[in-house]
Amino acid sequence: MSEKSLPVSTGFIWAIIAAVVIIGLVPMTMKSKDYTTEKSENKMTLNSLTPEEERVIVHKGTEPASSGKYDKHDAEGTYTCKQCDAPLYNSSDKFSSNCGWPSFDDEIDGAVKRTLDADGSRTEITCAKCGGHLGHVFEGEQLTDKNIRHCVNSISMKFIPAGQEAAVQKAFLAGGCFWGIQHLLKDFEGVLATSVGYMGGHTNSPTYKEVCSGKTGHAETVEVDFDPGKTDFETLARFFLEIHDPTQVNRQGPDIGDQYRSAIFYRDDNQKEIAENLIKFLNNHGYAVATEVTKAGTFWVGEEYHQDYYAKNGEAPYCHIYQKRF
Repeated sequence: MSEKSLPVSTGFIWAIIAAVVIIGLVPMTMKSKDYTTEKSENKMTLNSLTPEEERVIVHKGTEPASSGKYDKHDAEGTYTCKQCDAPLYNSSDKFSSNCGWPSFDDEIDGAVKRTLDADGSRTEITCAKCGGHLGHVFEGEQLTDKNIRHCVNSISMKFIPAGQEAAVQKAFLAGGCFWGIQHLLKDFEGVLATSVGYMGGHTNSPTYKEVCSGKTGHAETVEVDFDPGKTDFETLARFFLEIHDPTQVNRQGPDIGDQYRSAIFYRDDNQKEIAENLIKFLNNHGYAVATEVTKAGTFWVGEEYHQDYYAKNGEAPYCHIYQKRF
C-alpha cells in the first residue's frame, strides 16, 4: 500500500509519530546546547572596579585632565586593560601631547575597537576584548609621523614593566573560517587577545583574496594571547579541537579549500608534544583526525574587516559549534 493510499486516520497517526520523533531528536542534533554549557564555565573573567573606575570604564566617563598616573609616565613596558588585562599599547608608541591624558600613536594589533559617538563628532575607543571605555582617537593633528592620537584615560589601564610581559604566551590555531574560531576563543577563560590572519604558506604579506585563491598555501589562522596563570596551551588546544570538526580534510562545513584546513602551529617542543598527544587520544577513541601539527612560521595579520567579524556584525558562527570529545 502506498503512503498516499493510507486512510486519513492512519496518515494522521503517522504524522503524529513523525512529529514526536523529530522533536525527540532536537536535543541530540543541537550541539550548540553543549556549547552554551561550556561557555558558562569559561566565560570572560573581569576584574573588580572601584566606583571611579566603573564611572569611566563602564559608564564612559572621563578622568580630570592631568590627574592620571600615566599622563607623564615614560617607563618601558605594556599598557593593559584595567577591566580584563588584555594588552592595549606598547610604551614605544606613547608620546607627550601635553593634552592632559596619556597619548599613543598606535595600538597593539586588534586590541582597540573604534565606534563613532552618538553625536557623530568624535570616535570612541574601547577595549576590543571586554568593551571597556578607553577614551577617544583623533587624526590630522600632525603630532607624530603617524598623525594619530589615542587619548586614553589612565584609570582605564594598568602598566606591566618591560620584562614581565613574557608571562603572556601565544597559540596559533587554524580550523576553518577564522571568524568562527576567533569568536569562540576570544572570551575563553585566560585568553587576553585574539587576531585573525594567515599562516603556513609560502608567500609574504598575503591578502584574503590571494589566500582564497589557494595559491599561497596559507591557512586562515587565529593568534591567541593567553595568560598562563589562568589557562594553558593544553586546555586551549582541547577546546579548539572541540569547536570544529578535526576529521575534515581541507574544509570545515560548507567552506572548502586548503585555507580552511585544521592545523595547530606549535611554537616550541612542548606545544608540539601536547598537540600530538591530544590527536593521538582522539585517534584512539575513533576519530580519524586530519589536524596538522606544524611549526609556526610568520603570522600575517588579516584585514581589519575580518577582525572580530561576528561581534561587529551581530552574527554567530555557521560552521563552528562545541562538541565534547575529551
